[in-house]
Amino acid sequence: MSYKQLTQEDIDYIASVCGKENMVVGASIHEDFSHDELGDLHRSPELLVSPGNAPEISAILKYANEKRIAVTPRGQGTGLVGGAVALHGGIMISTARMNKILELDQNNLTLTVEPGVLLMEIAAYVEQFDLFYPPDPGEKSASIGGNISTNAGGMRAVKYGVTRDYIRAVEVVLPGGEITWFGGKIVKNSSGYSLKDLIVGSEGTLGFVTRAILRLLPKPAKAISLLVPFPSLDRAIETVPLIIQSKAVPTAIEYMERAVIENSEDFLGKKFPDSSADAYLLLTFDGNTREDIEKDYEKVAHICLDQGALDILISDTQERQEMIWSARGAFLEAIKASTSEMDECDVVVPRNRVAEFVKFTRQIEAEESIRIRSFGHAGDGNLHVYLLRDDLSREVYRERLQKSFERLYRKAGELGGQVSGEHGIGFAKRLYLEEIAGDVQLHLMRQIKLAFDPNNILNPGKVI
Repeated sequence: MSYKQLTQEDIDYIASVCGKENMVVGASIHEDFSHDELGDLHRSPELLVSPGNAPEISAILKYANEKRIAVTPRGQGTGLVGGAVALHGGIMISTARMNKILELDQNNLTLTVEPGVLLMEIAAYVEQFDLFYPPDPGEKSASIGGNISTNAGGMRAVKYGVTRDYIRAVEVVLPGGEITWFGGKIVKNSSGYSLKDLIVGSEGTLGFVTRAILRLLPKPAKAISLLVPFPSLDRAIETVPLIIQSKAVPTAIEYMERAVIENSEDFLGKKFPDSSADAYLLLTFDGNTREDIEKDYEKVAHICLDQGALDILISDTQERQEMIWSARGAFLEAIKASTSEMDECDVVVPRNRVAEFVKFTRQIEAEESIRIRSFGHAGDGNLHVYLLRDDLSREVYRERLQKSFERLYRKAGELGGQVSGEHGIGFAKRLYLEEIAGDVQLHLMRQIKLAFDPNNILNPGKVI
């Protein structure tokens, strides 16, 4: 599909809507807005605009829809699949100015926010009231709009679920300019199709989220982590289904390898709390009393020791917690800093197939001659597998990357998994979604896109 290139008339109209001071045109647009964290995909918009409210976005979308101008929503640009890249130029709408926390409703335990509010700002704000917003993606500087767009998960998904589970309602501007709410401050809703849940995870292809009502929970009074060293990664990951079966319900179950920990040590300039093993499980437990937490983690500690764990290291102080989790939080940037270029396979598989998939990544590393590093949420089956370029030429890297991705995603499908656990499809993973989803699901997705956006102006070229 072809899209209209912007003229001075178009630019003047957008300026009349939201002011020249909130626009950047053409070559003056900073290079950062030509890509996201994927890095390899670069396309610049013709116009970058930062509206201040839903009516302004409505006017822009209505105009773009009539003129057939492509529109790309943009949050903080922390995505990893090219989802916020303006593939067809056109207008990029940034949420940077829509960054207000609007209402804390303690009676209904909800927080109403604009899409540009950062995840770390939400966490700090609600903590003052002994509340918390459970979704916990690794990138705390991401915006809540971006989290909603990809249905972000994070480390606490084992116990608490993902973003979709904490969205009570969204205000959405549709591609034709209509402003509407999906959902509300209600706990239950069986009133027709759940359009709210279609918007969550749609990667900005169905509508532009301008406000969201988030569900909050009382903040647990206590949290304790266990760092469990194992003699091998296989032994560590094979222990995870036994932990799940114990019904102890950790908040998080992460796996990590020595090589990734060393990358993190180099990146942060400080040592990891333990150096005795090649592989670790990192578990967190939370609750309202230390006694309740101890009951759970002691059960899990015995399971780990029975499965060959070398030790159980208890982290029950703020200092120790921060030491361990700061290292875990730096894994992505540390791996990136260790190589010349990388790309990610963000698969999710059933929890009892995690060990099988991780072993397969090692097979791929050997057979395709490409360095692979991985870590992930072993408790919910979401694995982050990074394929590194190092000293390979771009041509050789691209060839090996494609072959490796094809095999990894095919294996995920064979194990009953999916292409993405939390980072979305964007542009980079479309072909792999087509292979796993199949004709029936793809047809339904395309019909949904057509119903919301018949002129395909909103984030075209993404997802499907």
